[in-house]
Amino acid sequence: MSVPLQIRASILQKIRTGQPVLPEIDGREESKADVTRALLSGAHPYLISEEGTGKTRLAKALTTLLPDIPVLRGCPYNDDPAWTHDRLCPRCRSVKDPVKELGIDILPAAKRFSRIQGNEYTNEAKLLGLKDIQLIAQVKSLSDPEAFTGTGIFRANRGILFVDEMPAIRTKIQVLFHPVLEEKQAILEEYNWQYPLDLVFIATGNPTGYSHVNDIPRPLLDRLELVYMDLPGEDIEKKIMLEEGFKEFNGHPTVTNSSNLQSITSEDTGRKAMTPWWIVDIVNKSVRHSRICRYVEKRPSIRASIRALEHTFSSAEIENKRVANLHHAFYGIRLALRGRIGLRADLIDYEQPVRAFKMTDRLSEDFIWNAFENLRREKSFFGDRDRKPAAGEIDSLMSGDIDISSGRLPQSILSGYPCLNDLISGMKKYGMEHAAGEIQNGFTEHLYNSRDPEIREELNYSALEIIAGLLVHEKLISEMKLKKVFYAREYDEN
Repeated sequence: MSVPLQIRASILQKIRTGQPVLPEIDGREESKADVTRALLSGAHPYLISEEGTGKTRLAKALTTLLPDIPVLRGCPYNDDPAWTHDRLCPRCRSVKDPVKELGIDILPAAKRFSRIQGNEYTNEAKLLGLKDIQLIAQVKSLSDPEAFTGTGIFRANRGILFVDEMPAIRTKIQVLFHPVLEEKQAILEEYNWQYPLDLVFIATGNPTGYSHVNDIPRPLLDRLELVYMDLPGEDIEKKIMLEEGFKEFNGHPTVTNSSNLQSITSEDTGRKAMTPWWIVDIVNKSVRHSRICRYVEKRPSIRASIRALEHTFSSAEIENKRVANLHHAFYGIRLALRGRIGLRADLIDYEQPVRAFKMTDRLSEDFIWNAFENLRREKSFFGDRDRKPAAGEIDSLMSGDIDISSGRLPQSILSGYPCLNDLISGMKKYGMEHAAGEIQNGFTEHLYNSRDPEIREELNYSALEIIAGLLVHEKLISEMKLKKVFYAREYDEN
């Protein structure tokens, strides 16, 4: 059964049994449906989008639709042991009984994947192959196919050929894909050799008009099915942020006997900091706003959201805190976006590049300000609770002599502000009931319902910052009052 038919059979089986076809990709249902249509039709998907939308992940996910297969041991082209002698590659055909003399291996589905990374240096050798100097030295003829070592396209035989960033490849090199798609074979004119291929082709690229984008020949484009893959929705992006962050701290215990270090285990490297659902929400909304900001020309990818949350954790760890607060989120967002957003050209002073960095940092605060604006519009945040009494209590708390500069708000103090206490209790309750998946490392029950005074006090302080910021946006309190907590301000061009 050919590779396209193997994938078709797998897709149809999943559909008929009610299973998702590409569960590895969250959201983007329309894009996944178009890819599925193309594959069911035996066509070749060409994924178009800006960077960081999951195109490569989707391409790799296609290997889950393939079975493991038998191959002749050591064959560079994955020859099938059941093939007739004339169908084999020159190396396998050179022996009388390939199965007996070479043996059989099982090629796992995950290995049935060959990636060609497109860039300006991608040439014919990376696509097809090159002469093997060692074989030539063994008195092989220069025109003997056995003196040729196949690369990207040949390694994809009986699997998936993935061409990443195809428009980055020079146009005159892209034409080498024509016979692969149209005639299902690789043509080596120098060796007078045509090798039949059995593969599924999938490519990715940026939209026309982006830098490092070459024209795709019209005949090649006509053989591909364009699928636009956008960034996911807010809830899906939040899920990705939480699932795809730094995980090595939960790895296997490591012990070192270095004279400079005591024994180190995973307990020492494990992450103890926690991020409440409202901080996750602010980080998510801030990065998403950066994609529509009028000062930004280059939009950040999903990686920016993932990194912003990871840096938020790390900011809390730097201060030896157990619970992340708004200030930690600001540091995380600022670091994650510096190299991932591009300012409008008219805003960049090329003689003083440091000004662009400073403006980017200042915009990170503006993104948080806009995240609060979006959060304010979500009426469910406070429910039906009256916020005016809480605003008065925050005014009193900020104006008084109570010191909360340590980033903690003890319950003994909070109890003296009943309306504020009620709002914070509501946020904790929401976290227990609806945001259980928004705490990494399974710490949910240890956060919102913790008996640890340190965690409770830091959580109260983190919630206080959010409530205070929202009440400013609702114009129930002046931002000038918020001298004891972090408050993000709107960017002013002047």
